Amino acid sequence: MTATIIDGKAFAARVRGQVAEHVSRLAEENGIQPGLAVVLVGADPASEVYVKSKGKMTVEVGMHSVEHRLADDTAEGDLLALIATLNADPKIHGILVQLPLPAHLNSELVINSIDPAKDVDGFHISNVGLLGTGQKSMVPCTPLGCLMMLRDHHGDLSGMNAVVVGRSNIVGKPMAQLLLGDSCTVTIAHSRTKDLKAVCQGADILVAAVGRAEMITGDYVKPGATVIDVGINRIERDGKKKLVGDAEFASCAAVAGAITPVPGGVGPMTIACLLANTLTACCRANGLAEPQGLTV
Repeated sequence: MTATIIDGKAFAARVRGQVAEHVSRLAEENGIQPGLAVVLVGADPASEVYVKSKGKMTVEVGMHSVEHRLADDTAEGDLLALIATLNADPKIHGILVQLPLPAHLNSELVINSIDPAKDVDGFHISNVGLLGTGQKSMVPCTPLGCLMMLRDHHGDLSGMNAVVVGRSNIVGKPMAQLLLGDSCTVTIAHSRTKDLKAVCQGADILVAAVGRAEMITGDYVKPGATVIDVGINRIERDGKKKLVGDAEFASCAAVAGAITPVPGGVGPMTIACLLANTLTACCRANGLAEPQGLTV
């Protein structure tokens, strides 16, 4: 292996430390405490673990943490009413509705009912439009974390060729917008891209966000390129369950200049950036300077 390992776990710890410092300063100088409300509908096991982790880390950085756990059969009107209450609550600066929602709920309607200024996931259509036109917005947490790590590793990204494999609204599209904002030349590739391997081989930055276990192998990677692996896939190998990314780690690491591992790469940055977004939302709501280095 020749690649530098980009340690997302350590990076996320530094980000949380920065957030905690800002939160402490807000309390001392302004008497303000950022508040994050997380809404979980149903009892999806993966979502349960994620929400518990979010709540724990929110408290650790000194923020006000609120959790609303609703039954799987909660009526859409009741969920919308709860969001309206949170929108109007001055102690809540960030609102996150955990996805996926049960099938009877309209996810787009629910997400777009959140006040865009409190939409710390960055999924509201207003924030999508603002990001796409280069204006100030709430930025989706996973792409924001990827950009932070890329900036930390490379410094200036200007002029680099970036290929994003995956076109989801949650990762692929906003990732491309952020890279464009940093003056990269960006290609969005996907499962129907002709000669995907050749497209990937031209990338200085290769973001694997396609949702297919170990799809990107070393022969897709340009020597010395940086591979950001967003994928989280649970597979069974040699009779054991294992967590792997969208990039086959060993073969990619043998060619790449730098790579994020799975686990321990992009994943920890998602929650760290959720906290950073909540802090940013709080500062904006109170007309205070935004924390440097924690937003775009």
